[in-house]
Amino acid sequence: MPDIYDVKTFEPKNALGYLIGHTRKALLEEIDRELAPLDLTAAQYIILSSLNHLQVATAADLCNGIVYDPGAMTRLIDRLELKGFVRRQRQPGDRRRVDLELTAEGKALYPRMNAVVVRVLNRFLAGFTKKEVRELEQYLRRILTNAKLEKQVSLETEQ
Repeated sequence: MPDIYDVKTFEPKNALGYLIGHTRKALLEEIDRELAPLDLTAAQYIILSSLNHLQVATAADLCNGIVYDPGAMTRLIDRLELKGFVRRQRQPGDRRRVDLELTAEGKALYPRMNAVVVRVLNRFLAGFTKKEVRELEQYLRRILTNAKLEKQVSLETEQ
């Protein structure tokens, strides 16, 4: 297949990376604004949502799953624990392993947070059909698959 972009005509501000990055930034800023009355941020929502779906995870699991810096993750978890939404559980058989789980308060808050995020996403997708959104999601998954394949090839050539 031919290349999509050409060096001679490439315009970074009209290219995929710029558009995805700025869309992500705008989306997270709006989610932050909408979650503020709940004293939460988009980053905290992502952690709580991940724990809601995984039931129990470690900070390392969360870092890998959402591509987040371990130090920042620890600070996020600290804040969520102080708010009473997350609990750390040391594993008796492995003192190094600390599982994270939602507390009853975190589980109760999840539907309200989720409603906020769904509302924001629907505003961002105004004018799109469901079919168009499913296609966009499919295209983005293909890009992620390509990125994973590229990373795998890169790792193999380094060895």
